[in-house]
Amino acid sequence: MAKVEEVLQFMQQLAPRELAASWDNVGVLVDCGADVTSILVALDITDEVVAEAEIQGCQLIVAHHPVIFHPMKRIGRGDVPFRMIKKNISGLCAHTNLDAAEGGVNDILCKLFGVAGAKGFAEGGMGRIGQVRTVSAAQLAAQCQATLNAKVKYVDAGRPINTLAVLGGSGSHLIEEAAAAGADALLTGEAGHHDALDAKRLGLSLVVAGHYATEFPVVPVLADKLSRRFAGVRVLCSRRNREPFTYL
Repeated sequence: MAKVEEVLQFMQQLAPRELAASWDNVGVLVDCGADVTSILVALDITDEVVAEAEIQGCQLIVAHHPVIFHPMKRIGRGDVPFRMIKKNISGLCAHTNLDAAEGGVNDILCKLFGVAGAKGFAEGGMGRIGQVRTVSAAQLAAQCQATLNAKVKYVDAGRPINTLAVLGGSGSHLIEEAAAAGADALLTGEAGHHDALDAKRLGLSLVVAGHYATEFPVVPVLADKLSRRFAGVRVLCSRRNREPFTYL
């Protein structure tokens, strides 16, 4: 058994609050104060995840995306935090601090894609950049599809990729920073039409593998770390937290 505060202290060691972007909302966002015998780890806290936590007897959900992000002026039955409080389930969220942390979202992506000598770039070192075995944009896209089980789109700037920048989730706003840092390609989760045009203009290949797919790998890693730290607590990975999009 553990206290929510003890889990927070451990998460603070893994992903210090100071690493979070100024606009972010991290930490214990729903605090019901219950003793914790079971933890559910997820990328998002949705209605389905809360129901799963209740069924599994979990008193705490540890998630990447904040369950409360924008300021709330009222709370009602349709709001996820309301359901959590009603079911006596707390919520602890580590977002951009887990992106930037050593061993966090982007370091895991680097490990999956063989990025050597990775170092932080842009936004307080949130993204990573390093060297990879030479591949084409098409080969990197295919690797993303296989490794992340993702639906992938890509922009081919027409040159070999030796230096790769990665930023899980939404990273298209760092296209110029990635190019300026010397990257041949940026691997991220989200990018639009004009982002693709900008990347091609800058000579930067762009591989877009989905927000969920590029961040989900942190979930089992985080669950393992929590399980090792809190030996008397049952730690589960959510099975109901899934990619929200349906693809044809």
